[in-house]
Amino acid sequence: MSTTRDPHDTISRRSFLKLAGLGSLAIPAGSADASIWEAFFRKSFREMNRDEVGAMLERLERRYAEEHGYQLAVKVTGPLPGVKYGYGLDLSRCVGCRRCVYGCVQENNQSRDPQLHWITVLRFAKGEKWVNDLERADAYYHAEAVPEDGYFYMPVQCQHCEDSPCEKACPTKATWREPDGIVVIDYDWCIGCRFCMAACPYGARRFNWGEPGLPAAELNPDTHYLGNRPRPKGVVEKCSFCIQRVRENPGRYPACVEICPVGARKFGNLLDPASEIRYCIDNKRVFRLKEDLNTNPKFFYFFAT
Repeated sequence: MSTTRDPHDTISRRSFLKLAGLGSLAIPAGSADASIWEAFFRKSFREMNRDEVGAMLERLERRYAEEHGYQLAVKVTGPLPGVKYGYGLDLSRCVGCRRCVYGCVQENNQSRDPQLHWITVLRFAKGEKWVNDLERADAYYHAEAVPEDGYFYMPVQCQHCEDSPCEKACPTKATWREPDGIVVIDYDWCIGCRFCMAACPYGARRFNWGEPGLPAAELNPDTHYLGNRPRPKGVVEKCSFCIQRVRENPGRYPACVEICPVGARKFGNLLDPASEIRYCIDNKRVFRLKEDLNTNPKFFYFFAT
């Protein structure tokens, strides 16, 4: 493997866009060659052809190895035909143990220091609050004591909305909804403005304020470009339904579904009438968070009993 640093990485495109936004387009002396400009104005992921994507992945994997010592493979597996993913969560079963939170951290290469979680488990007192009042729920209860009498728990993560306000708010089109319903982020295209975070009514997006701390020994090397590949400082990230798992054929459940000890989490193809998620929707009393906002989440909550 070559140890020569890619000249395209000398100045990141995100840094360039920030400078451009400030009205300063100055390029450091000696670096304004054609290759640098090519990197600045490279196509977005959705515009690249197969050869361009291959070259980009090769550059990414080399950079991860050189800068962090990560040995990983970045894939770009596309959506499966005839599939639209949906998620269900049985509130009557969730015990608030937070195993889903830490299973997600491990699978999706989230920062250990500072800690960053894509799933937040909220505690509500029974009968005291509406579950839509997310801001006033308790996200800092002591997990050692669960389950507690008089409380129930509700995990919240990206709702993968059909009409996602985050997508509309992004000025660089770095986030979008895929044909299988997964709302993704191109971290190389994100400029860290956080407009998407302000637009999300579920508080599901996280910003990397510091350099993410992810020891190479704890890295999950099975990564997807639009999912769990290591993210840099200064970008927004969130749940991707474990895109690196669910798009395989045969696919795997998201890590949070797999690790849940009480079977509270359901996942499947909304277009398949025989799927478990469709059974829950057709036979349980389900609701979606903040339905009055017309974001049309593909995340359904229900009580099985």
